[in-house]
Amino acid sequence: MNAAGAAGLVVVDKPGGMTSHDVVARVRRLAGTRKVGHAGTLDPMATGVLVLGVNRATRLLGHLMLTEKEYDATVRLGVATTTDDAEGEVLETTPAGHLGEDAIRSALEQFVGAIDQVPTAVSAIKVDGKRAYQRVRDGETVELKARPVTVHSLEVLDHRVVGDWLDVDISVRCSSGTYIRAIARDVGAALGVGGHLTALRRTAVGGFDLSVARTLDQLDDEFTMVPIADAARATFPAYELDEQQSVDVRVGRKLAIELAELTAVFAPDGEFLALYEPVSPGLAKPTAVFTG
Repeated sequence: MNAAGAAGLVVVDKPGGMTSHDVVARVRRLAGTRKVGHAGTLDPMATGVLVLGVNRATRLLGHLMLTEKEYDATVRLGVATTTDDAEGEVLETTPAGHLGEDAIRSALEQFVGAIDQVPTAVSAIKVDGKRAYQRVRDGETVELKARPVTVHSLEVLDHRVVGDWLDVDISVRCSSGTYIRAIARDVGAALGVGGHLTALRRTAVGGFDLSVARTLDQLDDEFTMVPIADAARATFPAYELDEQQSVDVRVGRKLAIELAELTAVFAPDGEFLALYEPVSPGLAKPTAVFTG
């Protein structure tokens, strides 16, 4: 398809070894436009769902309810690293093959629910205007403050002994801003053996999962997008406007309508026009207008 002027979301199944920016650059070429952005960075080692916006849909990314994410991951217990993943230098090793399933599950249960999590030092969080990972690369010691996150569920899928170490496959559903690498680090510390992440695959971002994701090779063969109207309907409650209301929305006027939450509003022909939010009973105002 010719996406040069079209607006929508591209749900990519990111391969390992590429940065999120690498994927954006590739999609810019495929879409024939510079106006491409992504929601939620994935580390180069990670694979899975990366949601990109094209043209006007880039403005939708910040409003999408992409606060909940799902991951499959492998934690290696017995080895701590500088980056909390397999790409870092080994800090210490402790035999962990003796750990039983009950001990593993008990330790992981500590990280379910609303928790305060210290992000991994090698992260994109800015410290005095500079990314934490850059400070680490420059030889600085970075100590990040704990932040509130929510881990909705954490399931043990499998575990196996690998030499002196123990690999544990887990599935995690969590809020945005949760670091799976930090969970690996912290569960290793709780068990007294250290831990790091050896594999990470994001299986869902909001309402978009691997079933709608496409590899870059698939997009090379046939470039497809989720149209912006479909993306809005899949993410927000919908409100159907009449002709006069559509005119009012196009110029950013408030509407005398009853809304319970942030809502996508649509013209009679199905065009997605804007996001509106309630300001008082029977009155709503525009949060973002997507026409023009």
